[in-house]
Amino acid sequence: MVYNVIGLMSGSSLDGLDICFAQIEETRGKWTAQILNADCYAYEENWTQKLQHARQLSVPDFLKLHTEYGRYTGELVHRFIAANELQHKVHFVASHGHTILHEPDAHTSFQLGDGASIAAVLGLPVINDLRALDVALGGQGAPIVPIGDKLLFGDYDLLLNIGGIANISIRKEDNQYIGFDICVANQALNFLAQKMGKAYDEGGTIASSGKVLEEELAKLFNNDFLEKTAPKSLSNEGAMDMVKAFVDNEEYGLADRMNTIVQFIAEQICRSIIQNLPIENLAHRKLLATGGGAFNSYLMQVLSNKLATLDIELTIPEAQIVSYKEALVMALIGTLRWREETNTIASQTGASKDSVGGAFWIGA
Repeated sequence: MVYNVIGLMSGSSLDGLDICFAQIEETRGKWTAQILNADCYAYEENWTQKLQHARQLSVPDFLKLHTEYGRYTGELVHRFIAANELQHKVHFVASHGHTILHEPDAHTSFQLGDGASIAAVLGLPVINDLRALDVALGGQGAPIVPIGDKLLFGDYDLLLNIGGIANISIRKEDNQYIGFDICVANQALNFLAQKMGKAYDEGGTIASSGKVLEEELAKLFNNDFLEKTAPKSLSNEGAMDMVKAFVDNEEYGLADRMNTIVQFIAEQICRSIIQNLPIENLAHRKLLATGGGAFNSYLMQVLSNKLATLDIELTIPEAQIVSYKEALVMALIGTLRWREETNTIASQTGASKDSVGGAFWIGA
């Protein structure tokens, strides 16, 4: 079967809405996917502010924002469809939404962006609330991508995504996958870059000009979350709390703080791998890096050097996969929901059982 699906992803870095139109095919249990069109629609400043401060709203205003963001999402997708002449070619849309609250210990994770509103604007079937059932079943609901890593990127043992938060999928010795959040990533680097009037540190140029603050770096690893075993996940606020005192400390220069954060991210990635795979089994493993952090050449250099000591090969794929892998996986997760097949695996999230997650809005 062949499915033409639009996948949507809005990450914690708030750079915009990633939209991916993909052809997804299943043949005798084997899955393949090809990105046909993709784009990132940057958020207007007023929307960045709305998403950043959504948690401070009253309940009525929050519910109105949920609907408003759903309609806004639908309008962006409508623009994407028109720009790429995709009218009558899309079977359905799979939307992750924008995470506002993530507290799986309380069986709660909320992604803004009303699916009914998206469907009403587009006149297309829409699948959303992709995390909700897993969280209701006691799972972390995050990271959500390991099912896509398993079905679409099986050539790699380690699949790293560096967005606002860094997360990873690891193929274990029994060929099963685990996935978990590692630590804060682009959120912290972008926060520091914005203090210099830049949206982000392009190529890691600023960070590379600074020095590593070794004593402060050592303190960053003193964090309870880093010691937890998988499955585990971070909220946006929890991720920033890891380093907030340090990034706010103006005793140190911005470039030095950025370089120190780069070292922290790269080192914690390596520690997380060692924590979950016997070190004697690390040799000749391949790691695929995607997400905005994969465009940070300085971060990738630092990470590559650290991985090399473990005999792990770092691979950065073509730019389209780097940018839109998560949106592509949302399209796959939506396709599995469409087929009423498992799209969230309990062994990866800690839920009581596998599930077929996602709310389904007909739309047409």
